[in-house]
Amino acid sequence: MGKLDGKSAVVTGAASGIGRASALLFAREGASVVVADVNRAGGEETARRIEQSGGRARFVATDVTRADSVREMIETAVKQFGRLDVLYNNAGIGGEYAPLAESSEENFDRIIAVNLKGVFLGMKYGIAAMQRTGGGAIVNTASVSGLRGAAAFPIYCASKAGVILMTRSAAIAYAKDNIRVNCVCPGVTNTPILGMIPAANAAMSHQHPMERMADPEELARVALFLASSDSSFVTGIELFVDGGVGQI
Repeated sequence: MGKLDGKSAVVTGAASGIGRASALLFAREGASVVVADVNRAGGEETARRIEQSGGRARFVATDVTRADSVREMIETAVKQFGRLDVLYNNAGIGGEYAPLAESSEENFDRIIAVNLKGVFLGMKYGIAAMQRTGGGAIVNTASVSGLRGAAAFPIYCASKAGVILMTRSAAIAYAKDNIRVNCVCPGVTNTPILGMIPAANAAMSHQHPMERMADPEELARVALFLASSDSSFVTGIELFVDGGVGQI
């Protein structure tokens, strides 16, 4: 018996990395999964893998910075699978590797739009769907960088700090509706985002007390815990999956 048997889930950024690993794991644990991403080829491949393993999946091309696109994503889950039980707001980008004064306004706008506004829109429409059917679980991807500064990517840090505080706020506001809201805070993880800020991530991975980066599957298993009834009395937390780097 799976931890998400009979549940309907949406995973954003599911074309690769943590999102793909989570979508595949959620499906193995019994969930019907909406695979959402701007990357059509990667998203369709994730959905195909789920279906080839006997699961149920639907790919939805989704730009998390656009309200109409996110609303369609949530509506598709409800129409296709009857309801929304789990929402994993995972889509994110790294952006430029530069100190604040050397960062462009365009870089600021893009990072905030994807990493923070994307989570806001996902929760806005996801919460409304969950309220109609008696509750659910929301997981957001923040970062260890959301609670510690980094000279080379301050806007990314700010976006992830915003995710943490928005998670806490939503958890308080919607606990009465049986909606739990939590976030995971990865350290350096072996995903395509590493290519966006390689020097910073290489330096950070050496700082991890465990002396390695995380595998996406390790993050997926924590997301599963927060999405399932195993964490039924847990809400409003940021769970660090960072090899201990947040402690130094």
